Amino acid sequence: MIVRLRDGPTVEVAERVAGAAADIWALVTDINLPAKFSSELHGVEWLEGADGVAVGNRFRGHNRNSMIGDWSTECVVVEFEPERRWVWAVGGIDGVAATWGFELEPGHEAVTVRQWARMGPGPSGLTMAIESMPHKEARIIARRLDEWRTSIAANLAGIRALIEGEPPSP
Repeated sequence: MIVRLRDGPTVEVAERVAGAAADIWALVTDINLPAKFSSELHGVEWLEGADGVAVGNRFRGHNRNSMIGDWSTECVVVEFEPERRWVWAVGGIDGVAATWGFELEPGHEAVTVRQWARMGPGPSGLTMAIESMPHKEARIIARRLDEWRTSIAANLAGIRALIEGEPPSP
């Protein structure tokens, strides 16, 4: 199967964390936390007086990637279900460039924490690479999804380590 940007390629990683859902929720709604574990995201700040996760609140993320360079994105919280799910849309050139989210599923002995990201539907920095090399679209997308998967896995491992009191595995 050939992966196309127009299909909204998505990556998801889940991690079981032995801890209270409320404590985990406090971490996944801290927009600065991923910058501690990401090789790409370096800082985040709330915009327009916002100070927490709520539908309509905006924040800016600052990123750095050796292949792409430095850039910032403006994001808006588009879904919010306390202690269960929050989703944000990343503003792109002409609309939503990507959508990211966290979901918590409390269980008997642990909470399953999911973080996911979906490309598109609007153009992003990736679009220029695809337009210049359309024959490599699937490879370009696969590489970017792998980068996202690695960052998400590091983020969830960091959350697990903070909650369970163990150092994250390399």
